[in-house]
Amino acid sequence: MPLPTRPLGRTGVELPVLGLGGEGVLRTRGRYAEAEAVIRRALDLGIRYFESARAYADSEAYLGRALGADRARVFLATKTHAREAGPVRAHLEQSLRNLRTDHLDLWYAHDLRTTGDLERLAAPGGGLAAMLDAREAGLVRLLGVSGHEDPEVLLRALDRFPFDCVLCPVNPAEAGPGGFLDTVVPAAAGQGLGVIAMKTLFRGLATRVPGVAGPGPFLAYALSVPGVCSASVGCDTPAQVAANARAVARTGSLPPAERDALEQRVFPLAPRLAFYRRPTRAG
Repeated sequence: MPLPTRPLGRTGVELPVLGLGGEGVLRTRGRYAEAEAVIRRALDLGIRYFESARAYADSEAYLGRALGADRARVFLATKTHAREAGPVRAHLEQSLRNLRTDHLDLWYAHDLRTTGDLERLAAPGGGLAAMLDAREAGLVRLLGVSGHEDPEVLLRALDRFPFDCVLCPVNPAEAGPGGFLDTVVPAAAGQGLGVIAMKTLFRGLATRVPGVAGPGPFLAYALSVPGVCSASVGCDTPAQVAANARAVARTGSLPPAERDALEQRVFPLAPRLAFYRRPTRAG
């Protein structure tokens, strides 16, 4: 079944509702054959959003080698965790070499955790200026920001900086007051930014939720949140890629009653499932 597509906010880009993230086998070293099998399966199934990061081991190199001539038909994203202009530029140069491309479709400021991260990006000689220069030079098509520890930090980033996209957790553990679904996602959607969902399967911990079978309900949940374009999911095997693709092609979005029921199932486990949050804010 073909993957449905959605607009990436106001960017003019249309993407399938499932993307391949840089976790799983891609966040390893020296496992080129296994990584290539996952990447090629994703391509065969119609996935076009491929995401990596400078911090993700050999992930960029895997993508650069496996995509080959298919680079022209995919939407390629990576991230920089540097905060100052010089290191940010160096990350871009390395990412382009690793990915074997002359431009990125989307480049994220990676894993903003504190207001200090924001200040370093915005300061004179900070990384944001280098990112804007790269977009102006055509080395980068779109700019984004990612984070999973503190929604307030991402909210401040969206208020201050001219980003095109945001990558943040979208799952039932984030449904309560002050979670990413209550703050960052509606703010981004209200600005017309593209929203890419991460942590939709809690990095595999979704299997521990009683009474929920397979990835389908969690992927459908994420795609039911207004403003979400696509879910970026890392995989260990081609079979996992295929299972995720089948789930989103068949299930679509969840009705409100089913979303509420899933939130109730997740609620007792939310502090454990939201492992990526600061402990005092988890769940």
